[in-house]
Formats: sequence, C-alpha cells, structure tokens
Amino acid sequence: MAVLVGKPAPDFTANAVMPDGSFKNDFKMSDFKGKKAVVLFFYPLDFTFVCPTELIAFDHRLAEFEKRGVQVIGCSVDSHFSHLQWRNTGTEAGGIGPVKYPLVADLTKNIARDYDVLLEAAGVALRGSFLIDKNGVVQHQVVNNLPLGRNIDEMLRMVDALQFFEKNGEVCPAGWSEGKKGMKASTDGMKSYLKENAKAL
Repeated sequence: MAVLVGKPAPDFTANAVMPDGSFKNDFKMSDFKGKKAVVLFFYPLDFTFVCPTELIAFDHRLAEFEKRGVQVIGCSVDSHFSHLQWRNTGTEAGGIGPVKYPLVADLTKNIARDYDVLLEAAGVALRGSFLIDKNGVVQHQVVNNLPLGRNIDEMLRMVDALQFFEKNGEVCPAGWSEGKKGMKASTDGMKSYLKENAKAL
C-alpha cells in the first residue's frame, strides 16, 4: 500500500454525478487546487451493504465539512449511470437518496489504482479516505478493508486538526479535538504539554 501523505494527490478527469443529479463529463480533482481542501473517499460498489451507510453518513455531516470549506467527493468503479440510479433509490429500498456531493465514476479503475486502493482481483476499491489540503497535497489517509465501515466523525476531527495546525502552527497531540490545547513543535513545547496533560492521555 503506497503512502501518499506528504505527496501531491493524483489528479484525474472523469464522469461524475453532481449534487443536482446532472452529469459532468470532465470532473477534475485539480479544479479544487488553490481553492479548498478535499475529502476524497473510495468505496467498493453501488447497491452493496456497508457502502450506503457510509455515503449517507457523509451526507448527514456535509454541512460540517462545508462549514470548514472542505469539498467531499465519493468515488467507486461503477458508472455514473449506476451512481444516478443509486441516488434515485430511497434509503428504505437500499439506496442513498440525493446525496449532496459529487460521485465520481472510475470505470477504468485508474483512479483507484493511482491512489493504490484497488483490489485488482476483485476489481473494486478498498475503503480509502484521503484528506487533501488546498495546495493539493495529501495530509491524511486511512484505508479500511471491505467489511469495516469508516468513521466520518474521525475525518471531521482530522480536518479540524489540519486547520488548527495551518492557523496556529501548533501540532495536535494524541486525541486532540476542537477546543483542546495544541503543542508547540519544540522540546520545550512538548515538555510543557506533557507536564499538564500526560495523565489524561
């Protein structure tokens, strides 16, 4: 598994279903560079089991991502036609409903391959999640195997941590969350932090 953290996020151009249900034939990752951070997540297939719970969970928290200026993008090896049909299927029937973020079609599997989340034998992507900063650099990645649904609140926490670091220049200790103290990235900063917080870690 390639570690992309600290490297430019692989660019791509693909078909996508947009939040209004329309098709966009030239959806580009690079369109967001210099404008906003991106959470790009891969899931195995439309109309499966764990996947709808994740896509719905992202949609339920979309306002929190948008409040932080972050674009959420979903991607699987299905066609944009399949994505649209899944969106047009209600949650009571196993669909995801009209989620309000783009769903990218990776029929060639090249996007999943570039992000190194493709299970070649199965022909589907693992549950890979990538937090990409405004400069197009991957700052966080996590990859789950197929049976293991991801934690969307943890991705929000990582967004907060990245933005805290970008704003304050302080690093985020274990278990950091919004409102907690950061740490100055120095020996003295570390000692000061541990003196006050070591027992609570």
